Amino acid sequence: MKRAYGKELTKGFLRENPVLRLCLGTCPTLAITTSVLAGVGMGLAATVVLICSNVVISLLRKVIPQKVRIPAYITIIAGFVTIVQMIVQAYLPAINDALGIYLPLIVVNCIILGRAEAFASKNPVLLSAVDGVGMGLGFTMALAVMGAIREILGAGTFLGIQLLDRPMLIFIMAPGGFFVFGMLIAAANAVAKRLGRKPAQKAGCAGCPAAGACNGCEQAGGDAV
Repeated sequence: MKRAYGKELTKGFLRENPVLRLCLGTCPTLAITTSVLAGVGMGLAATVVLICSNVVISLLRKVIPQKVRIPAYITIIAGFVTIVQMIVQAYLPAINDALGIYLPLIVVNCIILGRAEAFASKNPVLLSAVDGVGMGLGFTMALAVMGAIREILGAGTFLGIQLLDRPMLIFIMAPGGFFVFGMLIAAANAVAKRLGRKPAQKAGCAGCPAAGACNGCEQAGGDAV
């Protein structure tokens, strides 16, 4: 049992990292990783929501009707996102300003809804909580690393400390974000290959845990974006 908990806790770090291996949550990843502070803030906020929603959904997994499970999951997630948003607004205004609209958009983050559908709805409470911790920390680490690279190279700073006199501004712009994201995925694939894992692959809607509840999957022949 301890081995099972350990496996669920660590799988999000590399083996099933939601950003670098499963390629989920790319919109907030590219948008807010212009600084370490924003990346860590988004990661921790999503982690809190992920843990809490996983626990509640696991507790209610035998009560929620199958036909309305996705709306029920979104309602639960939205409740926790609202709580987290109010706390951040009250006590961490700098992070709230850095995250902007992407903080409330955690409600539709495919990582959180995906874990609810693929894991929390099928497993006990404690295991679901551990899954939330592992996936959340993996998400946070990926955002922190990407944010650090973009902040240092693009702004010449790290947590407000000036490091470079002539930064390359392109790294805090969209092209730089895509470049760093691609390089990190390539690095994660290289490490995974050494460990005998398969590289990250494009799976389309068919690879999404919530594909069965999405009309877009049917309309696009199972490969909607």
